Amino acid sequence: QVQLVESGGGLVQAGGSLRLSCAASGSIFSINVMGWYRQAPGKQRELVAQITSGRTTNYADSVRGRFTISRDNAKNMVYLQMNSLKPEDTADYYCRILQYGNIYWGQGTQVTVSS
Repeated sequence: QVQLVESGGGLVQAGGSLRLSCAASGSIFSINVMGWYRQAPGKQRELVAQITSGRTTNYADSVRGRFTISRDNAKNMVYLQMNSLKPEDTADYYCRILQYGNIYWGQGTQVTVSS
């Protein structure tokens, strides 16, 4: 089993920054893809950014250039640095890990960006 715990969400003004962290524990294999997804009220959950264990990254068009995903393989951590935040970034942010066909989710952390 795998457990994911997110932290770092909160309330920030537009233009501000937040850094989300996700700690993974349990049966973590060396090859996996870790990512951040978000779900705004009334909308479907969407990919924000993901990073492979080899540190190949992929971003949603809406956040490219503003958000940066990174990971620490030794600590089984993944981070999301969010800069130039916009009100439309308001959502619950979820950490996800994909390894050998199995997907695990964290409980989410709320990000609210005020205008």
